[in-house]
Amino acid sequence: MAERRMFTKKVTDDDNFMNLSASAQALYLHLSMSADDDGFSNQVNVSMFKAHASIQDLQALLEKRYIYQFDNGVIVIKHWRMANALRKDRYTPTAFQEELKRLSIKENGSYTLSGNQLATTWQPDGNQRLPQDSIDKNSIDKDSIGEKKEVRKRFSPPTIEEVSDYVKRKGYNVDPEAFVAFYESKGWKVGSQPMKSWQSAVVTWSKRNGNSSSTKNNFSTQRDDDLDDWAENNQNDFYRKWGD
Repeated sequence: MAERRMFTKKVTDDDNFMNLSASAQALYLHLSMSADDDGFSNQVNVSMFKAHASIQDLQALLEKRYIYQFDNGVIVIKHWRMANALRKDRYTPTAFQEELKRLSIKENGSYTLSGNQLATTWQPDGNQRLPQDSIDKNSIDKDSIGEKKEVRKRFSPPTIEEVSDYVKRKGYNVDPEAFVAFYESKGWKVGSQPMKSWQSAVVTWSKRNGNSSSTKNNFSTQRDDDLDDWAENNQNDFYRKWGD
C-alpha cells in the first residue's frame, strides 16, 4: 500500500469544506491518511483521536457527503479517486471488496452510491466504541462506579478587586492590597507549598487579625514565617470543606 496521499483543492478549498470546523477538517485529512489505496478506512477512532475531533465532526462529514459509511463502520473517502491514482505495480486492492461493489465512479472521479445503501449517521459496529471527547480541567467526570466527582480547578492568583469583593461579601477583616502584595512576594506559596485556595488564606488572615481596627498595622507586625505556617495548616481543611 502506498504511503503518500494526495488531496485536491477542488475539495479542500471549497467554501463548503472551509465552513466545517477546524477539527472536522483535520478529521477528514487524518481519515484520508489512514485510507487504503481505494480510499477505505476502518481506523475511524484512531483518526478522531489524532484530530481531536468529536462525534459531531464525524457527523458533519457524513452529512456533507465528504465520506460514506457502511453498516460495518468502514468509511470511504468520496473524492478519493479525484486526487489519488497509483501505478498498477504500486496498487494494493482494498480488503473491503464487498463495500467497493456497492459504489460506482462518476465522471469526475468521485464515488457515488449504487442505490441508497449507506449510512448517513455514525454507526459503530460491535467491536468499536464511540471516541470520548477530551475532558478539560473544569468539566465533571464519572468514575468506574458511576459516581460524579468534581475535577479541581487550577489555581489562579486573584486580583485586588477579587479579594476586595470576597472580603466585603464575607465581612472579613483583611486588607486586600496588603494580602495580594504579601503573597505575590511569596510567589503565591503557603509555606513551602503552592497555594491551593486564596479564599482559605483570606479566612486565615481574618482569624489572625481578629477584631483589630487596623489590618495594615497588624500585617506589619506579623512574622512572615508564622503567617505562612498558620495558613498552610488551615488551607487544606478549608479547601476540602468549602472548595472555591
